[in-house]
Amino acid sequence: MPWVHSANEAVARSLVGRWFRLDGSSHPQARAGSYFFTEMRAGLATFFAMAYIIAVNANIVSQSGGTCVCPPDSPDLCDSDPEYMLCVQEINRDLVTATAAIAALTSVCMGLFANMPIALAPGMGLNAYFTYQVVGYHGSGPVPYQTALTAVFVEGFVFVGLSLLGLRQWLARAIPKSIKLATGVGIGLYLSLIGLTYSAGIGAITGGTSTPIDIAGCSPQFFLEDGSCPPSQRLRNPTFWIGLFCGGMFTAMLLMYRVKGAIIAGILLVSIISWPRTTPVTYFPYTPLGNSMFDFFKNVVAFHPIQRTLVVQEWNVGDYGGQFGLALVTFLYVDILDCTGTLYAMARFCGAIDERTQDFEGSAVAYLVDAFGISIGSLLGSPPVTAYIESGAGISEGGKTGLTAIVSGLCFFIAIFFAPIFASIPPWATGCTLVLIGAMMCKAAADINWRYPGDAIPAFVTLAVMPFTYSIAYGLIAGIITYIILNTFVKLIEVVSGGRIVPPDKETKDPWSYHIPGGILPPWVMRAARGKRDFWRPDEEHSGVPPLRSESSSSGDQPELGMGKGQGQGQGPLDRPHAEKIG
Repeated sequence: MPWVHSANEAVARSLVGRWFRLDGSSHPQARAGSYFFTEMRAGLATFFAMAYIIAVNANIVSQSGGTCVCPPDSPDLCDSDPEYMLCVQEINRDLVTATAAIAALTSVCMGLFANMPIALAPGMGLNAYFTYQVVGYHGSGPVPYQTALTAVFVEGFVFVGLSLLGLRQWLARAIPKSIKLATGVGIGLYLSLIGLTYSAGIGAITGGTSTPIDIAGCSPQFFLEDGSCPPSQRLRNPTFWIGLFCGGMFTAMLLMYRVKGAIIAGILLVSIISWPRTTPVTYFPYTPLGNSMFDFFKNVVAFHPIQRTLVVQEWNVGDYGGQFGLALVTFLYVDILDCTGTLYAMARFCGAIDERTQDFEGSAVAYLVDAFGISIGSLLGSPPVTAYIESGAGISEGGKTGLTAIVSGLCFFIAIFFAPIFASIPPWATGCTLVLIGAMMCKAAADINWRYPGDAIPAFVTLAVMPFTYSIAYGLIAGIITYIILNTFVKLIEVVSGGRIVPPDKETKDPWSYHIPGGILPPWVMRAARGKRDFWRPDEEHSGVPPLRSESSSSGDQPELGMGKGQGQGQGPLDRPHAEKIG
């Protein structure tokens, strides 16, 4: 449409366009193919893909009991105590507000200061560890809720120091190329697994008895006591089929024809179908829980101030010294690998990686936003904040700049006041979207060096362990350890044998060295060290990131939904120079 094209050009020529490096902004590092309305659409796609976190995080963390006090002699951990359960409901509503608020703040800061299309929110997996391992169900764990929040607060400031020194960035750059490529693939598989399960997906699979995972697709009321789905009820849940066809096949067809807003359309279609109460696929069944959710949904606009979880840190940790330290260390290593891997994978997915330095401009700021977000989130009562792999939804819609993250953040801010609506998006509305995004991210597998086992095996271990353990961090740990063991022994044997015993195809091995171009310190520190007064600004001759490339077209707002020819070569998901090779 002509007016869209004109509006895109007008915004690109403005200060906003130059700040975010939109295509046509005349910025030396303008990101080709980035347009204002494309960024708006991408931000909405990211938000709708991760809006479930508002309800899911609140539901998970509230099961810790928060600041509610359950007597230690309670036989059922206060499940039958009406007063305690009412308090838990207040904690849940506090956490709905807290989740939306911290996601809004960190996502806007990520977009505004780091100019990356990556949204942040309390991390899935981290919130489960916080609730069930550290605090325990209804406070039955080794560390009280208030003390656990103190550990999260301290973790954030530890990350601030590591980010300022460039150690988090160096870790991402120093990881071998094959493992970095496999990280993106593993996250794609992990994302697909989430989309196939019940908590945030279509319910196609569940835990099995004779096998670790089994086919499901049955209604929750038919689950057996061991959590498995009986054979007679498999694939009979109508929400599964609605999610599969209206949220999956329909969206996939729109993607094939490059329809604008395809991902958003699929999520909205399934949500609208699932909201009426008289249908078999309703999200609000006539049960006590369904009635409660529908009553909340009918409010439409409702702001709930944080009352019980705001700034409740307990700084007297002497009585929990060992457990406090264990929780802090665990949060540190899980979150540093989780967030580092996710940020790097998303940066590669949107084509922002500089293949020379293996870094992306603004990485220091991006990690600082994450670090400060962790500490601020703990003040609201939330477990650690991290970058979200659902950001791939916006990137696949064409998001390339921080405007995408800002739009997502503004949506989360609106969700604070419209939480009944945004918290009522069914998981089967976003499940197939996550699977489709995972399929797009798996494109990077083609760039892994499969010829040499010293690169291929660690890469495979990385991408396999991530979904199988439901943890990005464990996948990275397994891959890195495998890489070190295999290649260290090969090097020792080569040295001892005087170079006579060498594995076949070793000459094809991806080169690796801890001496990475650009050094350990972040670019802004290097600029300050050489006396550059405006050290926060990148050098004009080389900003550290090549401009994101995509095929140009006559339209200002393109339905750029292809994956391109290789994120491993610094190109974004919008490049399609070898589209004929994509199956």
